[in-house]
Amino acid sequence: MTDSEHRRNPSAAKSSVRLIKVPEDRAGQRLDNFLLGQLKGAPRSLVYKLVRSGQVRVNGGRAKAERKLEAGEEVRVPPVNLSEVGDKTPPPAGFLQRMEQAIVFEDARLLVINKPSGVASHGGSGISHGAIETMRALRPNQTLELVHRLDRDTSGLLVMAKKRSALSELQALLREDHGATGGIRKRYLTLLAGRMPDGVMSVDAPLHVGLRQGGERHVQVNAAGKPSLSHFRVLERRGGHSYCEVRIETGRTHQIRVHALHIGHPVAGDDKYGDPAVNKRLREQAGLKRLFLHAASLEFALDAGKTPYVLNAPLAPELAEVLDRLG
Repeated sequence: MTDSEHRRNPSAAKSSVRLIKVPEDRAGQRLDNFLLGQLKGAPRSLVYKLVRSGQVRVNGGRAKAERKLEAGEEVRVPPVNLSEVGDKTPPPAGFLQRMEQAIVFEDARLLVINKPSGVASHGGSGISHGAIETMRALRPNQTLELVHRLDRDTSGLLVMAKKRSALSELQALLREDHGATGGIRKRYLTLLAGRMPDGVMSVDAPLHVGLRQGGERHVQVNAAGKPSLSHFRVLERRGGHSYCEVRIETGRTHQIRVHALHIGHPVAGDDKYGDPAVNKRLREQAGLKRLFLHAASLEFALDAGKTPYVLNAPLAPELAEVLDRLG
């Protein structure tokens, strides 16, 4: 069955094997993300299971989920009955309304939300409705793809692409070195435990992602890891702690949280890498019940630099209230 036949008759496509040639505009896309686009509604956990079990093939051979596809390659997509996956309960009405209100920017190419803390970027094991699934439910006739991800506990800007061309260009920008000439400039707001001694501090420390028992990701500074660079700047001192702006030049998993720990000033409210005693005091004295990390702004340009975007998301109200209480 061809890809065009699949689009006309998706239910039939899920009952038989499909061999799909990777189109030009999908070159460079990871295999797992390509499959998620083909198997609409399939949870990411199912996609990984299909890849691990060898049911998905690229050019007749087994491949890893992170494999970058090339135009013209042939992907074997196995039959999947999504009605058996159990995904078909829609997000609750109140949550849909909350996510609709979280939209901060939309045009013909992009949809951008100010993601609340506690909402995963996408669904997965134990998570029925992530941000992308919920926005697809709100825009049933619109193609939406995640450009990047935010940690579940981090609030702030999350960008989704409506067009494949915008997704490809933004993903290319994400791979570039950041700085004055290119890439995507990312600015976060955070509260660091204690008084960061210098007003400005850059952390250049490689990060390695490991797995703990049970499959939980744990990141640490390790010479074997990927290069990672973060710039911290103190905006204010509040209650003996440091309210900072952070600009990151790489987008590694848990980068800000691990770099903050590395300099001895972990992110307030971080139950994974933070200081439990500090977190307890901040919860009792200032009402901090979540990770104090917010993706506040993104700057980039599409159309080979001709169309600039400057996106902003105000600090979440519950974090602003914590700052007020700290005086």
